[in-house]
Amino acid sequence: VQVVESGGGLVQPGGSLKLSCAASGSFFNIKDMGWYRQAPGKQRELVARITRGGITKYVDAVEDRFTITRHNGKNMVYLQMDILKPEDTAVYYCYADVERALWAPTETYWGQGTQVTVSS
Repeated sequence: VQVVESGGGLVQPGGSLKLSCAASGSFFNIKDMGWYRQAPGKQRELVARITRGGITKYVDAVEDRFTITRHNGKNMVYLQMDILKPEDTAVYYCYADVERALWAPTETYWGQGTQVTVSS
């Protein structure tokens, strides 16, 4: 199973970016998908996650600014980031909770990370 992010970059404060993440390979089902981030000198934190059924959860710091969505048929998850702030600067990691076969345990797969820098 591979998880690959795209869409990071440099943006000015107040701007927007959209991250995309695709899961591929051999598996039975993908349960939750989501995004973590890690800023320099800080622990990795959950930004947002979404269930297969579309239930979402956000960290308070991004509530009302970020929107997570997913396309189950394409095994993709997206993070629309609006009104970006310098404190959103971090490496953003996508993850997917995968069942590789019926009755198999859920395993978490991670992407390699994509840098988001918010600066003027």
